[in-house]
Amino acid sequence: MADAEVDAVVVGAGLAGLACAQDLVAAGLRVVVLEASDGVGGRMRTDARDGFLFDRGFQVVNTSYPQMRRRIRSGELDARPFSPGFLVHTPRGRLRFADPTRAPRQAADLLPGRLGSLRDMSALVMLCGRDLLTPPRLLKRARDRTTRTALADAAIGEDLVERVLRPFLSGVFLEDELETSSRFFHLVWRSMMRGNLCLPTRGVAAVPEQLAAALPDGTVRLGTPVERLTGTGVLTAYGNEQPARTVVVATGPTAAAELVPGLDVPPVRAVTTYYHAAPVSPLAEPTLVVDAGRRILNTVVLSEVCPSYAPRGRALVSTSVLGADRAAEREAEVRDVLAEVYGTGTGGWEAVAVHPVAEALPAMLPPWPPSRTTRHSPGVYVCGDHRATGSAQGALASGARAAREILADRRAGTRPDHGSARR
Repeated sequence: MADAEVDAVVVGAGLAGLACAQDLVAAGLRVVVLEASDGVGGRMRTDARDGFLFDRGFQVVNTSYPQMRRRIRSGELDARPFSPGFLVHTPRGRLRFADPTRAPRQAADLLPGRLGSLRDMSALVMLCGRDLLTPPRLLKRARDRTTRTALADAAIGEDLVERVLRPFLSGVFLEDELETSSRFFHLVWRSMMRGNLCLPTRGVAAVPEQLAAALPDGTVRLGTPVERLTGTGVLTAYGNEQPARTVVVATGPTAAAELVPGLDVPPVRAVTTYYHAAPVSPLAEPTLVVDAGRRILNTVVLSEVCPSYAPRGRALVSTSVLGADRAAEREAEVRDVLAEVYGTGTGGWEAVAVHPVAEALPAMLPPWPPSRTTRHSPGVYVCGDHRATGSAQGALASGARAAREILADRRAGTRPDHGSARR
C-alpha cells in the first residue's frame, strides 16, 4: 500500500531532519518526516520520571550557535545558564577556570602560578583572542591538525594542557587524547566564549520539540521505521511505501550506512551518563566539574542549573564517562570518584538513571571538513552531524545544507551526479 506522493521524505526526526524539513516546507514543498521512535529529537531527548528530568546523555544549549539563534525562540525555552567556566578537581584541591570578562570575582585562579605559568596563561589569552576575533569561515579553512598539536603550536605548555584543558576538552570531544580536528576545537572554543551554555527548564528535548511544532500538522510521523530506500521513495517496516521525488536520510551514521550502502561514515565516540539523586546538593553552584585524573569526563549538579530537573528536597547529579560498555557495572566506580570530587559521602545517593550512548559524536579526526555536501546519489541526500561537526550547530547546519542543495537541484531541473557527490 502506498501513501500519497510528496516532494521529499525525510528519514529521521533529529535536529538535522527537522531543520531540513523546516526549510523545505518554507520553500513550499510537501514534506513528510518518518521517525522510528516515539518522539522527535534523535539523541536530544528527555525522559521525565518520579519528578526528575533525565536528558539522554549530558547535553547543553549553546546560545551562540547561529542555527540555534535562527530557529529557536529562546524565550520559550526558559533556559538557565551554567557558570561561565568550570572547576577542575586536582589532588591539591579544586581550581577554577573562569571567564574574567563575565565573572571577574571568580578569576583568581587565572593568576599565574595557580592553573599555569605566566607564559602558559599569556599564550592561552592570545589563543582566546585570536579565536574570538577570527570569523568562523576563516577558522573552517585553516590548516587542520590535532587539537594537541594546535595547543602546542600556540605555545601552551604541557602542565596547563594536562591539568586543565585536556580534562575539559575530553568531555567536549568524548576522547582524551586530543586527537580531534583543530578546526572543530577553534570553532567550539570560539562559540563558548561568545555564548552561554544553558539548560531549558523542560529538558533539552524542548529544542527539537519546538522545531517539530513549527511544521504543519501531520508532517512528522512517529513510530514509523524505514526499512529501505526504493527507486521512488522509501518502504517502511510495515510494508507501506512512501513515494517521494527526493529522499533525505537524516539518521545517525550506522543507520544511514544501512539505508545507503556505500556511504562513507566516520567512526563514532561513545559516552555513558549516570544520574544520581542526593538528599542535599554536593555543590551549591551551577558549575561543571572536571577531573584532572580523567576518571570521569565531567559532573554537574543539574538541579543547581535548573531546579526543575529534580523534585523539591532532592538534588540531581549528572556524571559522564567515556564508553558505552559495562554501564551498569561501572556505577560503583563512578560513585567512588564522585565522593572524592565532591568531598562528601555518596553512600546515600540513589542511582536513578543511566544512559549509554553508543553514537554520541562522530570522531572528527583531521583533516575534518566542517561541512560537506549532502548529495549522495540521484534523489538521495544524507545529512547529520556526521556530515558536519559533532554538535547541535553541526546537525542543524547539515540539515539546512541538505535543503539548500535539494532546492538548487530542483531549480536546475537536474539530479546530483553520483560520482561528484561523494568527493
